Amino acid sequence: MLTSIVVKQLPRASTRSLRPIPAAITRLQPHRLYHETPHSRASVETARSLNPTDPFASLPPAWSGPPTTNLKGIRPRLDVTKRVFNPSYYTAVAEIMKLRSKYITNRSIFVEGSDMVPLLLGLGATRADLDALQRVSNNLYSDPTLPFRRSRNGRFCFDFSTRSVRRLEFQPFALSVEEDFKRHDSGQIRVFDEVQDELQLNTAFQALLVFKGMICHGVQTTHRPRLDYSSDKWVCTLFNLRTVTTPSILGEPALEGVHTDGVDHTMTTYLGSKNMDLAANSAVTFMHDMNEETGAKYTEIKPQNLRSRVQHRHFLDTLLLVDTENKHSLSPVLPVDETKEATRDMLIFFTRRPVKKGDGGHISENIDSFRPHEELPMEVPLFLPGAIYGKDE
Repeated sequence: MLTSIVVKQLPRASTRSLRPIPAAITRLQPHRLYHETPHSRASVETARSLNPTDPFASLPPAWSGPPTTNLKGIRPRLDVTKRVFNPSYYTAVAEIMKLRSKYITNRSIFVEGSDMVPLLLGLGATRADLDALQRVSNNLYSDPTLPFRRSRNGRFCFDFSTRSVRRLEFQPFALSVEEDFKRHDSGQIRVFDEVQDELQLNTAFQALLVFKGMICHGVQTTHRPRLDYSSDKWVCTLFNLRTVTTPSILGEPALEGVHTDGVDHTMTTYLGSKNMDLAANSAVTFMHDMNEETGAKYTEIKPQNLRSRVQHRHFLDTLLLVDTENKHSLSPVLPVDETKEATRDMLIFFTRRPVKKGDGGHISENIDSFRPHEELPMEVPLFLPGAIYGKDE
């Protein structure tokens, strides 16, 4: 049970009133509020000039195997179809299917990084790309609304008709209060800098996409209003995030408190941290019953609504949860050395069905394009559970 302990107040970079943070989990000196939101390098004019059309009107042709050639030459990619004669591939598939069964039963799973490594290698990731993945967050830019975060994002389509996942064109991003996301920027159309080839062409990252597709394909979940559950295409919005705590500002991975992500399936993968005090319960994820109050801080949750807690500690530690059936919250990033910056790097995969066109009312209806990205193309084949048995799950 959560216990009541002595607290001291720390200012937060938000418009919410300040709330106490348990002294047992933070040793930070008093912070001053940071009132200015940095401007993202991403072009707001680009977002304003968008003219979204029917997202199903310009779908790319079915994936046909060989990579395409463009001005950048051959696009390297992971290809699970070429792993069929490798024993490690079948070992990885068997282990992933066991995790999938647990996911279906428990509605969430936490996979330690030491277990993720052989799974990704079995799917075709290279060790060089595993190493490179730990450095990709060094090239992030300032976040459009959170001064303690650096970010990039990109949109992908899980297309189960072509059995592939492909990069989609740039679109802005938004979450609303109606999607159980209550924060000072709820309902805002946010523009992020785009994920580049450095990440999307990394075979370890591509293997993570394949892994998520294998776990989530065919899994029945509670439906969200105004999403098209008859579609065989899913939108996956990928965020590469670095949460930063400095002597002057507290970095909170979930400033919004208890929330859902407005999707069907959420996956979070840990890339690394510097000067983050794991022993002080930094960045612990708490999973809650859906009855928990949206917007409540993790220190305010009711013990009877707390389902479980996990802490990403090691490279590739990965959490998957059914977002429509689990709310979650996180504790802040706390430093070992309070005089220095502390950072936490993550990949966040939001995956949902597309918004119903013409239904009205969903904040993402006009920013839900399925057109492929022309400047940053990427497409890799998927392994679908059930396909090997000749059935459609």
